[in-house]
Amino acid sequence: MTPLLSLRNVSKSYPDGGREIPVLDSVWLEIEARASVGVYGTRRSGKSTLLRIAAGIELPDAGSVRFDGRELAAISAGERSRLLRGAIAFVCTEDWHAAPGERVVDHVAVPLGGAGLTMRVARRRALAVLEEVGVGVGASQELTAALSLAERMRVMLARALVREPRLLVLDEPALMPGIGERDRFYALLRAVACERRIALLVASEEIAALQGVGMLVSIADGELCSSARAATVVHLPRRPPAGAQRTRR
Repeated sequence: MTPLLSLRNVSKSYPDGGREIPVLDSVWLEIEARASVGVYGTRRSGKSTLLRIAAGIELPDAGSVRFDGRELAAISAGERSRLLRGAIAFVCTEDWHAAPGERVVDHVAVPLGGAGLTMRVARRRALAVLEEVGVGVGASQELTAALSLAERMRVMLARALVREPRLLVLDEPALMPGIGERDRFYALLRAVACERRIALLVASEEIAALQGVGMLVSIADGELCSSARAATVVHLPRRPPAGAQRTRR
C-alpha cells in the first residue's frame, strides 16, 4: 500500500552569512493513512523544519516528498497551496492571524469560501466543528482578539478540521499555561484524529503532548529513537565533530 506521506532521503539547509547550516540530513519517514506519529525534540532540533517540509510549506534541498503518491516538488506552488487548503492542514501557534473585529465563527468559516460555499453554509459547518472541539455557540460569536491561548488553539484546530483534511500536521501544541488544559487539548486532538480517521503528525518538546500516538520518534543531537516495530525509519543529522558548531531549527 502506498503511504499517505513519504519523505525519502530529504535534506535541508539554511543560509547563515556566507555558509549553509544543515538542519536535516537524509530524512526517511513514511506515514500511513489514519496513522498517528509524534516527533519529540528540544528547541532547534529540526522538528519544525521536518513538519513544514512534510506539509509542503517548504521544499527540501534534496530528496523526495510525496503526498498520496504525488511528488510535491513536481507540482506548482499553486497546487501545493491548494493541498494546504484541503487535504493537508498545518497548525502552528506562531502562524496565528486574525482580522481586526473578526468573530470566531467567521475565522473558522473563511477557508471554506475558496471551496465555493456561501458564508451561510460555511458558518453552519464552522459552528459544528467548533462544537466538536469544545467551543460552544456563545464563544463562537466572540471576537478572536478576546481569546485566551488555550481557546485560540481550539479555534485553530477547528479552522484546520473544517476543511476535512486527510493529514493534520501540528507544530508544538504544548504552549498553554495550565497542565489540565494542555492534557484536555492533547486528548481532544487524538480523539478527533481517530474519529475523523485522518493521519496525525504532531511535534512537541513536551513528551506529554505525544502520549497515545501510534509511533513516537525523538530528535536529539542527531540521534533517533522510534517506538515503531515496523521498518519505518527516520534518519536525522549526524552528530557533528567535537568542537563544531551546528544550528538546528
